[in-house]
Amino acid sequence: MNYQIIASDGRAKRARMETVHGTIETPVFMNVGTVGVIKGAVSTDDLRQIGTQVELSNTYHLHVRTGDELIRRFGGLRKFMNWDRPILTDSGGFQVFSLAGLRKIREEGVSFQSHIDGHKIFMGPEESMQIQSNLGSTIAMAFDECPPSKAETSYIRASVDRTSRWLERCRIEMNRLNSLSDTINREQLLFGINQGGVCDEIRMNHARTISSMNLDGYAVGGLAVGESHEEMYHILDVTVPLLPRDKPTYLMGVGTPANILEAVDRGVDFFDCVYPSRNGRHSHVYTNHGKLNLLNRKYELDPRPIEEGCGCPACRSYSRAYIRHLFKAKEMLGMRLCVLHNLYFYNTMMTEIRSAIEEHRYASYKAEKLARMAAGPQE
Repeated sequence: MNYQIIASDGRAKRARMETVHGTIETPVFMNVGTVGVIKGAVSTDDLRQIGTQVELSNTYHLHVRTGDELIRRFGGLRKFMNWDRPILTDSGGFQVFSLAGLRKIREEGVSFQSHIDGHKIFMGPEESMQIQSNLGSTIAMAFDECPPSKAETSYIRASVDRTSRWLERCRIEMNRLNSLSDTINREQLLFGINQGGVCDEIRMNHARTISSMNLDGYAVGGLAVGESHEEMYHILDVTVPLLPRDKPTYLMGVGTPANILEAVDRGVDFFDCVYPSRNGRHSHVYTNHGKLNLLNRKYELDPRPIEEGCGCPACRSYSRAYIRHLFKAKEMLGMRLCVLHNLYFYNTMMTEIRSAIEEHRYASYKAEKLARMAAGPQE
């Protein structure tokens, strides 16, 4: 990996990351395909057309459904899904949080009940690294626990200490796997994850701990899970400066366009979130003047595209009225068009962000973008 900062504007950074699977221009929004596909009938050809740089898939979900061993037999996830660009796989650590009722944590790892059929699964650092190695992703995430942001301080501290021990085990196992001749991607990268809820001291100490491990990249996890936006931004303010600036910084599971704009201003350059695809499947679309719900009656006779001047497949060819009709008729094309539009909107916003940082006008770009979106649709 080669990660080079091309331009800075305040704490915002514009970088280029060379990987074995291609170049990533940052700041970047990774399009989320949990089980190797973007929900909404979006193909990898579509992803290339709308400017997707990185696809993100989920280790736990691919392990329990279809199976990483099967995917390995196809030469890894990139070949299995016909994607010729980088992939990041998360570690399964978030499911330690989201499936709290179906798991038990101990030092060795986590015992799950499958959310699909209830069968028992064990995943620890070594198992997560093996699964991600079978998937052959470009970037693998370390196995961690995402503690609830409002948990007791004593619980969060013990959880973060365990996450640090798990990170060292992940590093050892990845080095072993990458040394094997039959490993699909022997250049697989490892990102560590900072945790600590909304506790400044724990976050900062953990950032120092993982920064000393000389990893390929660093993520901030455990945010956007119940805390306020102000609390999120504060944690970024105290944490990101303690992570290596000359390595990629990834804010996991975030977020809204406003969240991204604020986090870029604090030095973050990797993002992912299900919002654009999930909202699109429910007729909610992003524009530079805020969100629209195309099921609203006022769009029944509206001949305009979702957003004037947008180059996405939906806006190039279809009206708001037609897309609303598709939703009313329960036709899948409506969901597909809205998901494509939303992902195009996010990917295009990241291109704008990169240009603004290069031209040292990020502050004015951010202020204008936030003001326009807050003003709402210009009907």
